[in-house]
Amino acid sequence: MSHVITDACIGCHICAKNCPVSAITGSIKEIHVIDSELCIDCGLCGRLCPKSAITDPDGHTITRLPKDEWEKPVIDGSLCAGCSVCVENCPADCLVISAPAFHGDIRTIAELVRPDDCIGCHICGRVCPIDAIRYKSNK
Repeated sequence: MSHVITDACIGCHICAKNCPVSAITGSIKEIHVIDSELCIDCGLCGRLCPKSAITDPDGHTITRLPKDEWEKPVIDGSLCAGCSVCVENCPADCLVISAPAFHGDIRTIAELVRPDDCIGCHICGRVCPIDAIRYKSNK
């Protein structure tokens, strides 16, 4: 199940323009549609929608949220194994694996290097096999 656009949609196209996987289609001033095969359930569409016309996979309406209130990942360096699963799954490409601290260092971790590009999707935390990622809002 993916996110769904309701009849409250005014066709402003903000969701389609910003969808990281181009899962949303529709014409200006017409109700848009989310392709459930492409949707990665990041919720960005709902956080951007000025009419709260998006529901999550459980059917709950997502309310617009200012970007400065989106939660960002915080990686626990004492837990992170540097496996790169989060990096590979980040739709905004804002995570990287740290460089070794010295020649021969095998202790690397994931790092949020482009926080302004983070869409607050929580995918990194959902895929982390060791639960090393939490989230924090700027507010």
